[in-house]
Amino acid sequence: MANPTAAMLVIGDEILSGRTRDANMHYLAQELTKHGIDLQEVRIVSDDAPAIEAAVKALSQAHDTVFTSGGIGPTHDDITADCIARAFGAHIGIRDDARALLQAHYDKSGLELNAARLRMARIPDGAALIDNPVSTAPGFTLENVHVMAGVPLVFQAMVASVLPGLTGGSPLLSQTLRVDRGEGDIAATLSAVADAFADLSIGCYPFQINGVFGANVVVRGTDGARIDAATTRLAKELDL
Repeated sequence: MANPTAAMLVIGDEILSGRTRDANMHYLAQELTKHGIDLQEVRIVSDDAPAIEAAVKALSQAHDTVFTSGGIGPTHDDITADCIARAFGAHIGIRDDARALLQAHYDKSGLELNAARLRMARIPDGAALIDNPVSTAPGFTLENVHVMAGVPLVFQAMVASVLPGLTGGSPLLSQTLRVDRGEGDIAATLSAVADAFADLSIGCYPFQINGVFGANVVVRGTDGARIDAATTRLAKELDL
């Protein structure tokens, strides 16, 4: 049986402008790989409501699970929660359980739970809260979409909260061969082995060091024995 599939929606003008480098996709991909969920698609959209709504609808329909990052903070440009609610036709408002979490957090911190901070307690009807042990303000899950913060430390904590509840498959395994020859010299061999091991993914990633061309050949799959067999054949045919 094929592994469940996932997509990620990264939201924020700061990513598209180059002001902020996204780290969450890399982290999520690693964690999903270990859990046996195939991350098949990542989209990045600006802080534009129609774009967010259209993207989350499309991704939700195409994949088993969707993760979003960004846009659930206390400022005016944090519009993700409202967009997710509209995408699924759900009412959104301040929810008592989310408000209680924030009230306790800010009471302990000696800060006021003002109107801006209270925006983070706005949760769509029918959504389940995602625990945030870092800064308390929760994410939420609505249908198959997990809505998370963009701050990497908080995003990572929310992923850790969500993953145990998801059905995974077989973890993705890999082996790598370093070949000190250019891609053009090894392409025919790679193609032949890829045809013989159609159940595996064989990727070729070129590099150049001190003017010398080479490539890392990566064999991926869920069956360790098949990966071993393909890697052994590649090593033999490439004289490694």
